[in-house]
Amino acid sequence: AVEEGIVPGGGTALLYATKALDGMSGINEDQTRGIDIIRRALQAPVRQIAENAGFDGGVVAGKLFDQKDSNFGFNASTDVYEDLVKAGVIDPTKVVRIALQDAASVAGLLITTEAGIAESPDDKPAMPMGGGGMGGMGGMDF
Repeated sequence: AVEEGIVPGGGTALLYATKALDGMSGINEDQTRGIDIIRRALQAPVRQIAENAGFDGGVVAGKLFDQKDSNFGFNASTDVYEDLVKAGVIDPTKVVRIALQDAASVAGLLITTEAGIAESPDDKPAMPMGGGGMGGMGGMDF
């Protein structure tokens, strides 16, 4: 936070970052689809946090899209829409930026990979049934 500052937390900064993609289209259909995928991915944290709090993520994201104040967001701890920076719901800018860069890097790697290696599941038989209860303890039956 000291190096690059802070942004509103709870995925709100990522959601508002989608506004930078408005009106943007790629030079071909693949790039345009990529932009749409990024737009949906940036909305996912707000939606998931809202759903984890018992709310409809689509409704929460929709309400935030209509806001002009980029600090305004949904505080899942208090179930209130408010200025998240004033409420102390913040994320370090550097952490959000690096997470986004790393996610894009991994996605690019997966797209350009022609083959992958994975472990196949072992076909081990299921564990045998456990022993029956404990036998009597001699001389303890009253």
